Amino acid sequence: MTWQKRILDLVFACLLVAILGPVLIGLLAWLLFREGRPLFYVAERMKGVDQPFMLWKLRTMTVVEGDAGVSGGDKAARITPTGAWLRSRRLDEFPQLWNIIRGDLSFVGPRPPLRQYVEACPELYREVLKSRPGVTGLASIVYHRHEVTLLSRCATPEETDAVYRRICVPAKARLDLIYQRRQSICHDFDLVFQTIGNLFRRNRET
Repeated sequence: MTWQKRILDLVFACLLVAILGPVLIGLLAWLLFREGRPLFYVAERMKGVDQPFMLWKLRTMTVVEGDAGVSGGDKAARITPTGAWLRSRRLDEFPQLWNIIRGDLSFVGPRPPLRQYVEACPELYREVLKSRPGVTGLASIVYHRHEVTLLSRCATPEETDAVYRRICVPAKARLDLIYQRRQSICHDFDLVFQTIGNLFRRNRET
């Protein structure tokens, strides 16, 4: 990550915290009233082949012991009505501003992977994670809907893992490496605006 990109991340993250802080407080109060505790979902992700960190989100699913792996059709029933609303607007990712301030994430980059996939494909992720993971990115914009469709058909954790490992990991990695070759401040702004535009279109469709 260049120092210019890091400075922009810090400046915009701090501005958003200052401006939208009351919105987060309101969301937390609403989530507490509707769903109770815990308010946050905190899980390990990787920002390098041997660099784990704890990713923060608003909780959108019911809590179960030993929860692991990516979300597929096998977890769909656990998504709460409040969580579905938060996810559709990506408001569940609001707490990741803290991860950006800490330096775990950038606004734009590959989505941070789970340890199990990094350990299964270390050489692939050694290349992908040369870019700081991001809240959004080229793979998120281009591949998200297809990934959701694929994983929604999976009925068991094992099936979800197999589909994600065989299809989604290499497809997203190809897009992440394209982003890496094209990365610039202007390209990052373009991807952020595309993400915002997609959110508005998605909300109109629903």
